[in-house]
Amino acid sequence: MSLHLHNTLSNQREKFIPADPSRVTMYVCGPTVYDFAHIGNARPPVVFDVLYRYLRAHYPCVIYARNITDVDDKINQAASDQGVGIGEITRSFTKAYQDDTGALGVLTPTLQPHATEHIGQIIAMCEALLARGNAYAQDGHVLFDTASFPAYGQLSNRSIDDMIAGARVEIASYKKNPADFVLWKPSTPDLPGWPSPWGVGRPGWHIECSAMIEAHLGRTIDIHGGGNDLVFPHHENEIAQSTCAHDGETYCRYWLHNGFVTVDKRKMSKSLGNVQLIHDLRQRFKPEVLRYWLLSAHYRQPLDFSDAAITQAMRTLDRLYTHLRDARHVTPLDSATPALFLAALEDDLNTPKALAVFNELVSSLAHASSDLQRAEILGQVRACSALIGLLEGDANAWFESADVDFKAQIDALVEARNVAKRTRDFKTADRLREELTQRGVALEDSADGTRWRLLEVNV
Repeated sequence: MSLHLHNTLSNQREKFIPADPSRVTMYVCGPTVYDFAHIGNARPPVVFDVLYRYLRAHYPCVIYARNITDVDDKINQAASDQGVGIGEITRSFTKAYQDDTGALGVLTPTLQPHATEHIGQIIAMCEALLARGNAYAQDGHVLFDTASFPAYGQLSNRSIDDMIAGARVEIASYKKNPADFVLWKPSTPDLPGWPSPWGVGRPGWHIECSAMIEAHLGRTIDIHGGGNDLVFPHHENEIAQSTCAHDGETYCRYWLHNGFVTVDKRKMSKSLGNVQLIHDLRQRFKPEVLRYWLLSAHYRQPLDFSDAAITQAMRTLDRLYTHLRDARHVTPLDSATPALFLAALEDDLNTPKALAVFNELVSSLAHASSDLQRAEILGQVRACSALIGLLEGDANAWFESADVDFKAQIDALVEARNVAKRTRDFKTADRLREELTQRGVALEDSADGTRWRLLEVNV
């Protein structure tokens, strides 16, 4: 069997055939670094990390780029709100993002290009689009003329009118059409800006990725990934500007998009107070638990965050590491990846199916008839671990840190329940109490506060 992927562009499952098997190229849209990343932001790097691991195991050279957007109006606003320089914001949150994704077992991409390092390439692409009649300059802005690209809307499979109706499209006097989008815009003295033929300004969001892809991966790449929210307008606009700048050459051959993450079946939003930051979740749960949960649903499907779901992932990993610890006296053989596990990944990254095979494989250690058979199984486990990024740690270390981690998690849940009670959110308070009970914790409420004690041994 070979790798098959669902291509958003064709809306079909297609066999993956790289343009050049000796140099496979992949680009995934990275963060805009103005704040800590939330758990929804973690899904693309984790999902595409599995794809990257698979590709590296099957092709001699894989160039994987995940960008850093370090010039953006949200960054400008964050710097203003905090009274610090823009560079301080971008440096701080770039490091935070890399720390978070690294803790989740995400391998470092081949390249992590920054938008501000590619201003020259961005200006050059703007000039190319102007020269070809696909863009126009007005009032210090350079805009892409969507009417000049008849295929506009091919990725999202919608007409321009439908896309405008369903998105926030800025109506401005300098636009010919409402759907036209900014490639370059002027900057006031208090904002980041670079000299250009149209005055001091900064790039629009969409052209940054096109310019960085051209600079590092080429005019045509194999795979472009990101979240569903990027299909329109971001990726739609990337296709338009890159195709036109390159005289009709194919921009990306396979487009992959992951589903959204919700929290207790609701969209994450600051107004609901349910935004789950990776930075905070790492204080409550082992990062590997979060990775397991992120891979527990097919990447194209929605994924709902709840403490119960994370607890289940934690219990599963506890069980799997117990099997590894029990077999620690055995040296793994150099075994091949099991065919069923590989077939699951090759079926459009079917990680739930792969995890089911993985769980069964690890559990079979308990029923092995000899150390030789355990050594073979452990070798297969190690081969699977390298592809899915789980169970790569030391089993003893997993349990040595369990007591400290467990106490921190319980303290956090108790405090969350206290907050819910104070705000009269009794439904949440009851749910948290039930979760604590399931984890073997008894609560004792008194005038002095809430204490907890264990009903049973927790590992």
